[in-house]
Amino acid sequence: MSLKTQISDDMKAAMRAKEAGRLATIRLILAEIKRKEVDERIELDDAQTVAIVEKMIKQRKDSITQFEAGGRADLADIEKAELAVLTGYMPAGLSDEEVAAEVAAAVAATGASGPQDMGKVMGVLKPKLAGRADMTAVSAQVKKALAGA
Repeated sequence: MSLKTQISDDMKAAMRAKEAGRLATIRLILAEIKRKEVDERIELDDAQTVAIVEKMIKQRKDSITQFEAGGRADLADIEKAELAVLTGYMPAGLSDEEVAAEVAAAVAATGASGPQDMGKVMGVLKPKLAGRADMTAVSAQVKKALAGA
């Protein structure tokens, strides 16, 4: 079952269970998917759907930080609830060891010899790890690996 189908099924289940908060978040996801499909005249696959969910997660994290800094715990709680729903649609994350192994393999595969090769290594890693690892952390590991190279 595709991720988009799963999200639609979850929306129906949330309607039946009268889970208003969960339903609202799922509708936001579906609206963003539909907007992207209409704008680009394409049918999204799972990878593109994960990218949309990942972007929405990043937005929620930024909002939570801003609301907490502004003393708006009520709004931060709403964002945290949405974040919990969104996180459920992400694929299982990789451990630090698995990411380190992928970084080492990518450095070896590209023949990277220093920091100037960062783009080559990240170009190999991004499609493999997108949605499964925090790309900021991956970037930091690549820098560290290339600095020692």
